[in-house]
Amino acid sequence: MELKRILAGLDGLKAKGNLDVDVKGIDSNSKNINKDYMFIAIKGFNEDGHKYVNDAIKAGATVIVVEEGCDLKSIKLPKDVTLIMTKDTREALAICSCNFYDNPSRKFKLIGVTGTKGKTTTTFMIKELLEKTGYKTGLIGTIATYINGKMIAESSRTTPESLELQKTFAQMVEEGVEYVVMEVSSQSLKLHRVDGCKFDLVIFTNFSEDHISEKEHTDMQDYFESKLKLFKMCDNGIINVDDLHVSKIPKMFPNSNIMTYGIDNYCDVLAKDITITNSYVDFRVKISDKNERVKVSIPGRFSVYNSLAAICVAKKLGISSDKVIEILKEIRVPGRSEMVDNKKEIPIMIDYAHSPESLQNILSAVKSYTRGKVISVFGCGGDRDKGKRPVMGEISGRIADFTFITTDNPRTENPEQIIKDIEDGIKKSKGNYKIVVDRTEAIKEAIKMANKIDIIVLAGKGHETYQEINGEKIPYDERKIIKEIIG
Repeated sequence: MELKRILAGLDGLKAKGNLDVDVKGIDSNSKNINKDYMFIAIKGFNEDGHKYVNDAIKAGATVIVVEEGCDLKSIKLPKDVTLIMTKDTREALAICSCNFYDNPSRKFKLIGVTGTKGKTTTTFMIKELLEKTGYKTGLIGTIATYINGKMIAESSRTTPESLELQKTFAQMVEEGVEYVVMEVSSQSLKLHRVDGCKFDLVIFTNFSEDHISEKEHTDMQDYFESKLKLFKMCDNGIINVDDLHVSKIPKMFPNSNIMTYGIDNYCDVLAKDITITNSYVDFRVKISDKNERVKVSIPGRFSVYNSLAAICVAKKLGISSDKVIEILKEIRVPGRSEMVDNKKEIPIMIDYAHSPESLQNILSAVKSYTRGKVISVFGCGGDRDKGKRPVMGEISGRIADFTFITTDNPRTENPEQIIKDIEDGIKKSKGNYKIVVDRTEAIKEAIKMANKIDIIVLAGKGHETYQEINGEKIPYDERKIIKEIIG
């Protein structure tokens, strides 16, 4: 593609060299550069891509894009290589990627979902509604990328880097996708990963403290303002009016078409008569012309909110109430409060909770609606933050009625040492617990202990279908393990 076409939409550029060149590829990693490629140098948190400009030139790059303020003296620029200077190379990467792949997000309807919690479940619900209504659908999020019901890749981050994102969008266009549902993280908005995307509908689920660190957001204001960028990119939105911060959005964007949902406050889509059990939620809501009873097989109050967001999308798209009720009843989100059907009818939940906050959230949630015992089965990953192990032990011991401490991706560490670290915390809580190193045996013992009014929470692995031991990923799917134990 012509360099001038790739640079379209970028302002304030300074250039040295020929702009009438043909570019065969773009990348921000010098190791991926080939002949006639464009290399865009990014200042990362750990590495500065400007250090690798000369390597990119040696590899065949004919166009180099650098950021204002970089050390130009260190660059050995041949006469046949074009140098472009811009204010922000992350923004440049995003816009150039959009142009290089012919702006694919303009060729389908793009739905973006942001918020501190609920993004993954909400996007899966919307995906299911769209697919089962007959639309060809793509999904990009924390768990994986899907095209027309098929998983094409597991995810390494919530929202991909801009180049990877546009390449995936282009693939979706090739496969005839009509709608794409995407989790949009605050980091992706702050770091320009979704710049140039054309959003047709955006959703804000909720807002609470998270991602405050040197490498993420300096404070809550920065975090919130980063998320608000999504509403600056699209004037058609859906928000949770029960959230104090999110409820301010309609006044902040008075010219936008914003639909509201909630439980406690006046809104467009209101849930009433809510029943929460240890295996489902049930509530009444006006979907089309009349109030309908909706049942969702994901327990918890948060599940009502996620369902309402999906129902708002259905209303915007004119999906019938019968279809919405039928689809939401059968919904399952891999590893997110995922209930596993079994012959004993014991409520067994698989959840990805693998941090102190997420473990506390899920155990507190199930505790609030479970009449019987809450049985927690969890471990901590090896070669990771050791400080969280005793904290998670104390949390489980304090909230759950019984805890099985077991193995979860020990990697190169001794599983028994990891368990000992967890045990140091659970002892402080004086909670009931047992150590069962083998995870399958721990699940087996939990099932023996439980009955229909209890709930077993298998925390940590979620959507993962492996155990990582000494550098090897061994197949391990908790759904299959449960069926083998009970079946």
